[in-house]
Amino acid sequence: MKKRLLATLLAASVALSLAACGRGGSSSGGDSADGEQKLNKLGYISAAWSDDYCKRLNDAIVEHGPEYGFEVEALNASPNGMADVTGYIEATEALAQKNIDTGMGLERLAVVCQNVNSLFDVDTVMNITNKVSEITGATYEQSDKIDVSLRVITDHIRSATFMICDGVLPSNEGRGYVLRRLLRRAARHGKLLGVDHPFLYEVCDTVVHENEGHYPELRERQDYITKVIRTEEENFAKTIDGGMKIFSELLAEHKAKGETQFAGSDAFKLYDTYGFPVDLTEEMVRDEGMTLDRAGFDQEMEAQRVRARKAREALGDLGWSGVEFGKEVPATVFDGYAQTTLTGAKVLAIVAEDTLVDEIIPGVEAIVVLDRTTFYAEMGGQVADHGTLAKSGPEGGLFQVTDVQKNKGGKYMHYGKLTQGSLKVGDVVTTAVDPVRRAAIMRAHTATHLLDKALRTVLGDHVHQAGSLVEPDRLRFDFTHFSALTAEELAQVSAMVNEAILEGYDVVTEELPIEQAKKKGAIALFGEKYGDVVRVVDMGEGYSVEFCGGTHLSNTAKVGVFHVGSEFSVASGVRRIEATTGKLSLEVMNRNQELLFEAAAAMKAKPGELREKAKAAMAEIKQLHQVIEKFEAEASLGQARQFLMAAKDVGELKVLTAHRPGMDGNALRQMGDFLRDKEPNVVAVLASTNEEKITFLAVCGKQAIAKGIKAGDLVKSVCALCGGKGGGKPDSAMGGGKDLLKLDDALASVDDFVAVKLGL
Repeated sequence: MKKRLLATLLAASVALSLAACGRGGSSSGGDSADGEQKLNKLGYISAAWSDDYCKRLNDAIVEHGPEYGFEVEALNASPNGMADVTGYIEATEALAQKNIDTGMGLERLAVVCQNVNSLFDVDTVMNITNKVSEITGATYEQSDKIDVSLRVITDHIRSATFMICDGVLPSNEGRGYVLRRLLRRAARHGKLLGVDHPFLYEVCDTVVHENEGHYPELRERQDYITKVIRTEEENFAKTIDGGMKIFSELLAEHKAKGETQFAGSDAFKLYDTYGFPVDLTEEMVRDEGMTLDRAGFDQEMEAQRVRARKAREALGDLGWSGVEFGKEVPATVFDGYAQTTLTGAKVLAIVAEDTLVDEIIPGVEAIVVLDRTTFYAEMGGQVADHGTLAKSGPEGGLFQVTDVQKNKGGKYMHYGKLTQGSLKVGDVVTTAVDPVRRAAIMRAHTATHLLDKALRTVLGDHVHQAGSLVEPDRLRFDFTHFSALTAEELAQVSAMVNEAILEGYDVVTEELPIEQAKKKGAIALFGEKYGDVVRVVDMGEGYSVEFCGGTHLSNTAKVGVFHVGSEFSVASGVRRIEATTGKLSLEVMNRNQELLFEAAAAMKAKPGELREKAKAAMAEIKQLHQVIEKFEAEASLGQARQFLMAAKDVGELKVLTAHRPGMDGNALRQMGDFLRDKEPNVVAVLASTNEEKITFLAVCGKQAIAKGIKAGDLVKSVCALCGGKGGGKPDSAMGGGKDLLKLDDALASVDDFVAVKLGL
């Protein structure tokens, strides 16, 4: 074992070009016959000579180094037996190449200690591979191709399990995209091993078992990790088959042209439409002996970004465009947390038609910048305040504010229209925020914090806010989660928010140093940048603590009624809840109650009986549908019997055609199945017309097929005459056509088709 460890260390040293000279910087290399310089002298430094392990390791290196072609010189960094920093540096300076890390991490040491060939042969990793082999039926070390797939799956499921445990969810950007790539690549290699169903989640238990000793949180979060992986597998399974079909078609086109490079535009199509990570496409292309035009793919990605930027520009710039205020216009001071009106605000700048002006008159739409304001600018998902800017005095002036935006320079830009008087730079105005609208916005914003708390409690700590919109008594909250909320989970969330409202928690805001805020447990939005001092909103003395710059109520009881309107997916791994608060919730609930009473009256039932009454009605409707379908089927079979009686004899076969306007595809198939099963020597073509479309069904009995008549060939011939196409199996095939004028000719051609096939 000592010699094996030595060999590994020496090999690592060579690979990393470790120190290759002795004291004084003398050359330690020699030239080989082919002119390539070879390392033959190794300078070795130990940071702790007094340590027994280091001493034994040093002795082994010095003793056995020559066996591997090295002259080893031990460079003691300190004569007293323990290397100090200065001595260590000085000893290192004696080396021509100053490399001190062999790359011997924990897993590589495990390879050496267990006397195995690779990381994948270490017991804790091999147990995972064995589990993968058990599920896939593939045997390790059976072939290089199988080994690659088993190792990819083993490595990726390990990484994915830890990433999800740390709060990462599959997405299309950042860490989430890395996770998605790992899972999808592993799933693809599962397909290569013949697995056509989700299986990665089944390996989680083994990964957890092998690592829970040092990472107990894996076991605690195992159910959650398993759900995330299974959901991602199932989502990918819905697209991979269609994507693989398109990939195969594109690949065949390239090969047919004799091309060796897969087009970047095609790779982008697979990425954009089917969610194939470009690395996965590149791997599949490489397996086919081709290369990927990565530059072309990057160009397509950049073109998409340009299109996205243009789309955003088309929506308009809500910040500032075209005009610079200049340094003489300072940032606006926001003074609207504790008050909605402010006297003595000074007009610093006015913009009308993208131009700085000194004065505006009634009817002019403009942007007004003040030195101080009580108007909250649209930020963090919270919409802007509305209200007025009023100028007193004989001239007067009233500016109606309909939007407020904050530019990069910190100026609050009040959008609106002057309705009376005049307004000019230097005027002093009174700001008046609409108090009713402000209160409604605060109700929704405070409810948003309570909702975030409830989601984390009910669903788990993996939930993170992914976006929000706070409007008067209406909110939209996006959050990370891997699946739709169940009715029970949604009810729990709603109940928890309303309970927090009924508790009447005090809402306290304070500005704290960011580290102190984090120690207090304040939740920050992932990806957001914060300064050294942050504003913290605390509801219920620690019940909900978050970084937030928005406006809030003083007590949660003022939220009123919280009502969830909907919950749905907005992106992979991101869900959205839409809800109402206060007066709007009451309006919604009253309207729902009114609809309930109307529905109950229509069903001639009490509101409490409505569910059971509706279930009974649906069951009755379903039964009636079944009766109708039965009668229709019997009628179709009766018609089929009549058709058989009118069949023509062509050779030893019975040939018949029929046109049934308005008949759907299922009815055609039922009639065709009856004809085929009733008469083994039948050849039939049935046609149905709906509006301007023709549907054809061709069936052939066993005797007809034995004589070379195939339904697939027959329907192709018939459809072609009507400007369409079709196909199918020898006993049954369907197709369509467009030219109604050719329908009779198409049906008449069936006799000739059969006669030719029979050689008559």
